[in-house]
Parts: sequence; structure tokens; C-alpha cells
Amino acid sequence: MRAFVVAEIGSNWEGDIKKAKKVIHECKNAGADAVKFQMWRANDLYSNKHPQWKFIKKSELTFKKAEKLKKYADDQNIEFFCSVFYPEGVDYLESLGVKKYKIASRTCLLNDKHSLETLESVARTRKPVIISMGMGGNKKQIMKIFSKNKITFCYCISEYPAPFKKINWKEAIKYDGFSDHSIGIVAPFLFALLKKERDAKRLIIEKHIKLRNSKGPDASTSMTTELLKELISKIRAIEKFSIKKC
Repeated sequence: MRAFVVAEIGSNWEGDIKKAKKVIHECKNAGADAVKFQMWRANDLYSNKHPQWKFIKKSELTFKKAEKLKKYADDQNIEFFCSVFYPEGVDYLESLGVKKYKIASRTCLLNDKHSLETLESVARTRKPVIISMGMGGNKKQIMKIFSKNKITFCYCISEYPAPFKKINWKEAIKYDGFSDHSIGIVAPFLFALLKKERDAKRLIIEKHIKLRNSKGPDASTSMTTELLKELISKIRAIEKFSIKKC
């Protein structure tokens, strides 16, 4: 087993290319396999009356910025991909040659302006998809849409932060992925350990990551790149450890 560790940047790059490149670089040094951004249009998801509207608008991942960050990630030899929230975004990410897509919990509810169109656009790429359904949704319908894609469902609690005591471990270990919103490294470490014990063949762990001085709505529930490095080091140690020999 080798865990595929995804550093979810979210809005922690604050719409600033320099900060985005810095967090990509630090995630690479921490040992992450991929960095994930979110490609949405503010007007599709939020009201301009939102108290953090200016920050939200600034944090939009435009096509031009996505191209720069994809190139930088390629140069750093770390995979770049996105949660995508509108079909034109899928088309553009295809032009950049991303290898996979993430489907966010809210998109699975099919309540946002372009949710269904976006899912269908991603499905047509036939590329692997990582799916969180922490907010609910019709899993059978989602599986039908992605019937020709390789799907990894992630156990996810859509609370920020997610209380550790709310994690249902008997349920969590049924999944090949864990999109963790709890504080610290204990939950993803424990998930990796439990999956190792069950001889899992594949495993995806996603964690929200920030720079030390990050601001904005995601920062308070995100982990620093220093903690990410510690987490990955412990996960890699688990992977080398033979439980059967004990």
C-alpha cells in the first residue's frame, strides 16, 4: 500500500500567485503527491452580499492563473488538479492535461447552478474521479453518471472543523479515500493505519493545507505544510511496517 496524499489548497492561496507557488513548493517538499485547487466562479456559488465577498471573488481560480499554477506544479514535479464547479472549467482543465478530477460534496447535491452539467462534463473525460459526499446526495445517481470513470469515494464529514469524535471508523474504513476536516494529523494517520491493517491496495488521503500566515475562511481549519510533512513521514513509516510479522 502507498497512500496518495492530496494537499487541498482551497482558498488558502488568497488569489495570490506568489503565495500559491510557495504553498505548492512547500507541499512538494513535505512529500505530497498532488496539490488540489478549486475552480469555481464566485457568482455561481455565492451572493455578492456575502460578508466575505471581496475575498471570495479574489480567490477565483481563473484560467490564466490555473495555467500558471499547473506549469509551476509540473516544474516542481507534483501533480496539479482541481475540484471543478462549472463545465467550461472542465474543458479548460482538459486543455491543461490534468490527470484526474475531484467532485466536491456540494456538487453531489446537484443544487448549484451548473452541478449536473459539470458532473456530466467530467464523466465524458473518462478520467479518474475522487468524490466526497459528506453533505449527502444520491450515490447511485453519481455512480451511474461516472459509470465509465475510475471512482474513489472519500469518507468525509462536511464540518469545519470536523469533530474527531464524530468520525465513524467502522464506516470510514469501508472507503478507499479520506477527505479529512478534523484538526491535526491524528485522524488521517489512524485511517492509514487501519487501512494498512486491512491490507488495502489503494488509498487516498486529502487534507486542507495552508502557509503559516494564511488568512481567509479555510485557514482556521487547515494544517500547515510543516504538519503535512510530519503526517506524510508517519504514513510512509506505516507503509514500510509489516504488521503480519508482529
